[in-house]
Amino acid sequence: MNRVPSAVLFDMDGVMTDNNHFHRQAWKEQARALLGLELSEHDLDTKVDGGRNPEIMERLTGVAPDPAFAAQFHVAKEEQYRALARGQLVAVPGLLEYLKALQDRSIPAVIVTSSDVLNTDFVMEALQIAPYFAGRIMGEMVERGKPDPQPYQMGAALLGLDPRTCLAHEDAVNGVRSAAGAGCRVVALTTTQRPEVLLQAGAALAVPDFTGWAGWLEG
Repeated sequence: MNRVPSAVLFDMDGVMTDNNHFHRQAWKEQARALLGLELSEHDLDTKVDGGRNPEIMERLTGVAPDPAFAAQFHVAKEEQYRALARGQLVAVPGLLEYLKALQDRSIPAVIVTSSDVLNTDFVMEALQIAPYFAGRIMGEMVERGKPDPQPYQMGAALLGLDPRTCLAHEDAVNGVRSAAGAGCRVVALTTTQRPEVLLQAGAALAVPDFTGWAGWLEG
C-alpha cells in the first residue's frame, strides 16, 4: 500500500485461523435442530458468514428472533463449534511473523470479530497470540454487526484513530463490506470466498494467507 497503516484491524474466524468449516457445520446442525432449516452452501456463503448470530438468524428466517430463543441458539451453536474445533485450530500461514512485524514497527493490532468473548478466548489460547493485540471489539459490544461499518469504526476508535488510516483483514463478504464501509483499506483472505467475490465486495487485495505481508506494509 502507499502508506504505512496507523493500525491493523483483524477479523478472527477465517482470518487468523481457517476455522469456518467448524462454524458452518455447527450452523447446519443447529439450524436443522432448532430452526427447522436445511442450509445450502449458498445460505452459508451469503447469510451465515459475517455477522452476529441473531442477525444471521433473521437473515435465514426473515424474522427477528425472540431474544431468549436467540440466546438459547447462540449457546447451542457456539458450544458445538468449540467441540468440533477443539484441538484442531492452527494459525493461517504467515500470521505469527506478520504480528511480530507489526509489533517491531509499533503498529498496533486490534481484533474486530462477531464472535463472543468465549470464542475469542478460545482462538487466542489455541494460537497463543493474545499478547499481540492492543484491544478487542467483539459481537456483544456492538449495536449493529457486520456488514454495518460500526464494528470497524469502533475498532479504530479504540485506538483514537480514523478508520481511513487503518488496514483491515477479512474473509467474508459481510466483513469486507463492514471494513470498507468504515473507510479501511481491506486486504482480504481467500479462506472462505473466491478472490473475485471479495474484490467485488470492496477489498483492495485478496490473498491466500499472510506470507506476503511485506507487500502491503512496505509497498
